[in-house]
Amino acid sequence: MRLHVLPLFLLVACQALPHAPARPIVRDIHSFAEPNRVRVTHAALELALDFAKKEASGTVTLALVRPDERAPLVVDTKELVIEAVTGASGTPRRWTLGAPDEKLGQALSIELQGGDSSVRIRYRTTERSEAMQWLAPAQTAGGAQPFLFTQGQSILTRSWIPLQDSPGVRITYEARIRCPQGLTPVMSAERQGQDSLGAWRFKLEQPIPPYLIALACGELAFRELSPRCGVWAEPSVVEKAAWELADTEQMVQAAETLFGPYRWGRYDLIVLPPSFPFGGMENPTLTFATPTILAGDRSLVALVAHELAHSWSGNLATNATWSDFWLNEGFTVYCENRIMEVLYGRERAATELVLEIDKLKAELATQEPWQQVLHTDLRGKHPDDGFSEVPYTKGALFLVRLESVVGRARWDKFLRGWFDRHAFQSVTTQDFLDDLARELPEAAQQVDLAQWTEQPGLPADAPSPKTKALAAVDAEVAAYVGGKSPKELASADWTTAQWLRFLRGLPETLSAPQMGALDMAFHFTDSGNSEIVCQWCELAIAHGYGPADERLERFLREVGRRKFIKPLYTALMKADPARAKKLYAENRARYHSVATGTLDGIVK
Repeated sequence: MRLHVLPLFLLVACQALPHAPARPIVRDIHSFAEPNRVRVTHAALELALDFAKKEASGTVTLALVRPDERAPLVVDTKELVIEAVTGASGTPRRWTLGAPDEKLGQALSIELQGGDSSVRIRYRTTERSEAMQWLAPAQTAGGAQPFLFTQGQSILTRSWIPLQDSPGVRITYEARIRCPQGLTPVMSAERQGQDSLGAWRFKLEQPIPPYLIALACGELAFRELSPRCGVWAEPSVVEKAAWELADTEQMVQAAETLFGPYRWGRYDLIVLPPSFPFGGMENPTLTFATPTILAGDRSLVALVAHELAHSWSGNLATNATWSDFWLNEGFTVYCENRIMEVLYGRERAATELVLEIDKLKAELATQEPWQQVLHTDLRGKHPDDGFSEVPYTKGALFLVRLESVVGRARWDKFLRGWFDRHAFQSVTTQDFLDDLARELPEAAQQVDLAQWTEQPGLPADAPSPKTKALAAVDAEVAAYVGGKSPKELASADWTTAQWLRFLRGLPETLSAPQMGALDMAFHFTDSGNSEIVCQWCELAIAHGYGPADERLERFLREVGRRKFIKPLYTALMKADPARAKKLYAENRARYHSVATGTLDGIVK
C-alpha cells in the first residue's frame, strides 16, 4: 500500500470518533504522552510477522484529536526502530526521539501540520521488544511450529506499537496481520477473516486502554463452547482445554446477572504455551490463559472467573493511572468471588477468598509501607513495582467492608451503577470516592476511607471470613501434628483450596521421611494440579526432600507463570544458591521478560 494514501477504513473510523475527550485526562507519570494537547483515538496496524528474524514490521496509522493545534504529537516507544513518519497528506513529518529512559523507553515527538487528522509511523520491532515473546517450535506443545504472543500490561505495548501507552488514553483499533502459511493469528478484537492479499483482519470498536491490545500467532485450533464463547489452543491441547473450560458460558451469564450486560461481543479464551508469565490476561474478546489451569478436574477455573470479571472491572471501567491499579484488580477479585459464589456456592467462594487473605497477610509482613497502600505512590518506580496482593486482595476486602455496611442489595445496585456510569472510561481513586459519597453516603461516613486507600497495612475493620471447609482442614492438620498418620486423615473430598491450606499449615519441623509418607499417601509429587505441585515443591526445597527434585526441575523448565516460579527460585536461593543459579541459567531463555524482570532480582 502506498504511504501517501489514507486507508478508507481509517477515514470511516475517524468520522465516527469523538472530537475531544469528555474530560481532561489525568497526568500519567509513566507515559511521555500529552493527550490533553494531542490525543490518539484510533490505531490501524499493518504488520508482517517474521519468525526467523523475531521481528514485526509495518505501519501504524494513528487518528488524532487536537485540542492544541500548535502542539506536537507525543507517543511512547521502547526498543523500536522508527523508519519514517508521514502526515494525513502522505508527506513526511519531522520527528525526534527523546533520551532513553530505562523504565519508560523514549518519547517520539512528531511535528504536525494544520490539516493533520492522522499520522502514519513506519517501524519495526527488535529482539529487545519486551512485549513480544517469540517461541521456537520446541517451546510449544506441538513441537512443529513457532509461536508468538504479546503481553502489554503494564507499559509494554510501547515496545511493539508506538502509541500513547497510558491506561487513561482509550482507543479503538483495527489490524491487518500477515504471517507465515500454516500459522493462525488471533487478537483482542473481532476476527474478520482474510482479505484478498492473505492478511488476517481484526477490528475492535469499543475503546480500550493500549495495554489490552494483544496478538498471538501459532498453530492453533478452535472449539466452540457456546454461540458466543470458545477456546483457541494448539491442536494437541484444544480438546483438553475445551473440556476444562466448559462452564465458561455459565460464568458469563452469572456475571451478567450481577454486573449488567456483557458489552464485548464474543468471550473467547486462548490457552497459550507454558512460558506465558501470568495466570491470565483479560484482553477483550480473547482472554489469554496459562496452561497451568488445565488440572483435568476443573478445579482451577476461578482464574476464568477472574479474567471474565475484568470485562467489567478493568476493561469497561479502567484505572486511569497505575497508582489506581486497585480499581482494576480489587474490584475484579471481589467480582470473581461473586461469580464463584453463584456457580459453586458461598462456602467455596469464601474458602478461596480466605486463602487469598492469608497470602496478603504473609506478603504485608515483608513489604515496605509504600507497597501496602491501595492508592500507591509510584513516583520514580516502574508500575510493576506496585503489583502484589495489595491491589488485589486488600482492594477486594475494602469492597467487602463497604458491602457489609450498606447490605448486599444496595451495594449491588451501586456496583452495577459504577460500571454503567463509567463504561468505557478511565477512572481514578478519587472518582470512586466521589461516587461513594454521592450514592452511598452512610458507607463513606462509617468506613475510614482514607485509612483504606492511603494508609499501609490492613485496617482493624478488615473482614475476616471463616469457613467450615478450612476449619475441617485445620482440624486434620492438628490431628496430623498430634500423631495421626497421613492415610488416616479425612481428606477424601478436599478441594484445591483445602489442599493448599493443608500444605501451608504443616509444621516447619517436617523431616524428609515425613515428607515421603505424605507423598506416598497423597501423591503430591505426581499431581497434575499446578497449584499443589508448586506448594509441594516449595516444601520439598525447604525440607530437603530429594524425591521431588526431578519434578521441581521439570516444573521450572515447563512452566513460565511468575506466580509459581518466583517462590520456587526464592526458596532455592535460600536453600542452595548454586543450584538456583544453575537452573535459572538453564531456563531463563524460556521465560517472558515480565518473569525475568522479577527473577533477575531474586537470582542474583
